[in-house]
Amino acid sequence: MTNTWVVVGLSLGAGFGFAVSTNLKHASAADLPALPRLSVRNISRFLAVMTLHRLWLLGVVADVAGLVMQIFALHLGALAIVQPLLVSGLLFSVLLRQLKTPNPRRTDLVWSGVLVASLAGFLLVVGSGSGVNPSQAADHLPAALAALVGATVAVGAVWLARRHGPAAISATLIGAAVGLLYAADAALLKGVTNEAVRGVGDLLRGWQLYTVIVVGGLGLFLSQLAYQAGPLTASQPTIAAVDPLASVAIGVLIFDEHLRRGPWAGAALPVLIVLLVLSVLKLGRRPAPT
Repeated sequence: MTNTWVVVGLSLGAGFGFAVSTNLKHASAADLPALPRLSVRNISRFLAVMTLHRLWLLGVVADVAGLVMQIFALHLGALAIVQPLLVSGLLFSVLLRQLKTPNPRRTDLVWSGVLVASLAGFLLVVGSGSGVNPSQAADHLPAALAALVGATVAVGAVWLARRHGPAAISATLIGAAVGLLYAADAALLKGVTNEAVRGVGDLLRGWQLYTVIVVGGLGLFLSQLAYQAGPLTASQPTIAAVDPLASVAIGVLIFDEHLRRGPWAGAALPVLIVLLVLSVLKLGRRPAPT
């Protein structure tokens, strides 16, 4: 039980770190060069300006703090618990945005409560009395396939986004790609933590560490494109909804994590998922400051 509360605390702390990072990076997106075409020259110029921007660098610091807490949470707990808890980052982001908007809407507070309640209910439902071995190593082939599928779908989503005119649609599509990449990267990251326990040599010789870096880097790049493509209210809710749902599927299929069974759990889980997604979408509709 103590271990569970440690995992919850670390996951919420990671969510707050990612929320701070999101707001800082979104603020920096307005100063970055546009990408009319995804050419090597345009991408190089974009990356050069992005990596030197003060707000983006501060966002990376917040990302690192959140990532460290996420790593420990993934090592101690199940992927199907840690990633849904990271949705709390949207709640923290809403609260941070309200610091710039002195007249918060009452509906924001209501949907924030729904988000917290659905997360708490989700944890109760996915919890298992038999327990899941937190150090359960992933089968390497399915883990690699999950990352490959996530990257492929992400590329397809970005391609579709570049063909659609409306900013909100583009931001939503790229946000979905980012959510898939974050879920795949979390699965790989869990494997990396298990390799690290065996020794630094095994970690450096394995492929997981380097795949995590590549997939994570691609996620960071696409997240910045999503923030630039349209309003934060379009991209962030999509990321927050896709990431945990994909993570639950990966946790069950790859890490053999078990959801609680029974008629009560079977009826409650779909309702909680609907409430989770709905609260994310409702909170995300709050206009973000530009």
